[in-house]
Amino acid sequence: MAYRASMELNGSSAVVTGGASGIGAAAARQLAAKGAKVVVADLQEEAGNAVADEIGGAFCKVDVTNTDDIINAIEMATSMGPLKALVNSAGIGWAQRTVGKDGSYDSAANLEAFRRVININLIGTFDCIRLGATAMSRNEPDEFGERGAIVNLASVAAFDGQIGQASYSASKGGVVGMTLPIARDLAAVGVRVNTVAPGLIDTPIYGEGEASEQFKANLQRGVLFPQRLGFPDELASMVVECITNSYMNAETIRVDGGIRMQPK
Repeated sequence: MAYRASMELNGSSAVVTGGASGIGAAAARQLAAKGAKVVVADLQEEAGNAVADEIGGAFCKVDVTNTDDIINAIEMATSMGPLKALVNSAGIGWAQRTVGKDGSYDSAANLEAFRRVININLIGTFDCIRLGATAMSRNEPDEFGERGAIVNLASVAAFDGQIGQASYSASKGGVVGMTLPIARDLAAVGVRVNTVAPGLIDTPIYGEGEASEQFKANLQRGVLFPQRLGFPDELASMVVECITNSYMNAETIRVDGGIRMQPK
């Protein structure tokens, strides 16, 4: 019986949205270490170029709500080799109460802010998937019919959303919800789709300084074990496993130290 440990990335290309920092940057580094030419797709030009230079990849300025930007990143990748990996790590957070304190309609949750989170985290992710998978569908299949793999970054907020996280939880819950139907759809072209749902990860989103460190210390008390924030590399290793393990498909995996988020 033929056996292959993993999908080969050497000589191929990859696109990582949100690749300028945090989990995205860690994933970009690990994919490059596997031999992929990585396009760091992000709005942060200085940080994105620095990561791309470090790993021998390329930077592409991308707003995931702009289809043309996404196509530019994919075309840049395919110019360096067949696109075999896409990591959707771009996203934003937003916290707001559903109802304001004064009982007025105007003080209720800002609907435009809600739409913006959905547009970036959910619709932006789907746009990247549909375009990235289109490029992958043109690849020559390997002996098992495989052409590529996609990993989305969701969040434990998809399952344990806290007060104020309605838009964020909805967006990430949408990513989790569409993973299986898209994986079923893309099986016809030999492209696998998985989602990783991070818990509390030590990334620049929490800021820097004494106040930030105290905030993070309070957060990690809810983590089962090990009682600390996760490291971006720990998430990235799961992302890469989902890409390279050819039998991993249509699944959402929590990487969270066992945390179950409290209401607030």
